Amino acid sequence: MSEKITVFSVDNHPLLRDGLAAVINAQPDMRLIGQASTGGEAIRALRKQKTDVIVMDDTLPDMSGIDAMIAIQGEFPDARCIIFSTFGYENDIRRALAAGAQAYILKSMPPRELVDVIRQVHAGNKKISVQIAAELAEHYGDEPLSCREVEVLRHVADGNRNRDIANKLFITEETVKAHMKHIFGKLGAIDRTQALVIALRRGLVQL
Repeated sequence: MSEKITVFSVDNHPLLRDGLAAVINAQPDMRLIGQASTGGEAIRALRKQKTDVIVMDDTLPDMSGIDAMIAIQGEFPDARCIIFSTFGYENDIRRALAAGAQAYILKSMPPRELVDVIRQVHAGNKKISVQIAAELAEHYGDEPLSCREVEVLRHVADGNRNRDIANKLFITEETVKAHMKHIFGKLGAIDRTQALVIALRRGLVQL
């Protein structure tokens, strides 16, 4: 038999880590070589031992899984990373894939599909789950919100009025209104409440 695929798991939920370890170690062609519960712990561990594939939770106590992946790939450009997500928000999916993730999958994926993704990523292929592909396809071609528009929406989510947002961002209230008009158009919303609901559903902002 050829050498086994080595896998490193990063997740802050012990039960999920144990389940993932059991699934991986049950495969004749795979071996779990390490686990971490935070991004920092993963980075330190991976400096000591190389691995073929990293399965990375997208939400960690000290940083996002995407930021941890970026840091790891900054030190180890050949690192192949699978982002393992509970929700699969569109904004996070796009950011992860743009940052170099080889796969983006949901934690609801059956174990047999998960190990198949690990094999495909190890072989140099990219993979996203069916649900993730559907989420991306739904908004394919939509004009993305600018960084400033996302910033304005975050302040809306915090309950701020246009005047408050203007003061916080050191811009005029008219500029805030212009940003809101662009946000409505891009999201297909008719008012602030609908825009915020759509943005939350798509993961563009979080409460």
